[in-house]
Amino acid sequence: MRGSTILLIIVAIIFPPAAAAYITGCSCDLLINVLLTILGYLPGHLHAFWLIYKRSKAEEAYGRGQYRYVGSGNYEPLQGGASAAPVGGPGSKPNYGATAPGY
Repeated sequence: MRGSTILLIIVAIIFPPAAAAYITGCSCDLLINVLLTILGYLPGHLHAFWLIYKRSKAEEAYGRGQYRYVGSGNYEPLQGGASAAPVGGPGSKPNYGATAPGY
C-alpha cells in the first residue's frame, strides 16, 4: 500500500468528503459522499473507502498517474497507458472482437 493511499484512508476516517473531493474533484461522487456523510457518518466512510479502493485498482492496472477518473468509480488510461481495458463497474465491457494492429 502506497503512502498516498494510507494518507487518503486517514483523511477519509477524519472527514470522508475531503477524501472524495481529492479523488474525484468537484463531481457527482463528491455530492453523493457529502449527502451520505450527512445521513450518517458510516455511509460516508464506506463510500470514501470504496472510492479509495477503486483508485488503488486503477493504479495497479494502469500504473501510477497513468489513468483518469471518469465517474462512478470508473477509470480509464491516459493516452499511451498500460492497457486500454477500463477498470470499473457497469460501463466496463470487454472488447472481444478486437484484433491487434498488424493482423
